[in-house]
Amino acid sequence: MADNREILPPQYDVNAKWDACIDLTVRRFVYSTLGGAVGGLLLCRSPVTRWAAVAFGAGLGIGSAYTDCSRLFEGSPATAKLASHKIVETPAPQDGQD
Repeated sequence: MADNREILPPQYDVNAKWDACIDLTVRRFVYSTLGGAVGGLLLCRSPVTRWAAVAFGAGLGIGSAYTDCSRLFEGSPATAKLASHKIVETPAPQDGQD
């Protein structure tokens, strides 16, 4: 039996975007938390500062994942603002012309 579903363009496939966002968030959270833990073990003596390094790493991971996911869903005001401004190049005057 043939599959009659239409193939959606990538910009409209919300399920794929959510899958990518969840994957990105979990990876960045785990890797940055582990990086914070290693950094805390190497650089800090007190258990409180070690936990602070772990929390800082986790925050960095979640923040960077949030930024990339908002770009993926095109919901970030900063990217919309930057995308709306276009740089127009004007030709430089040649010798003898003013």
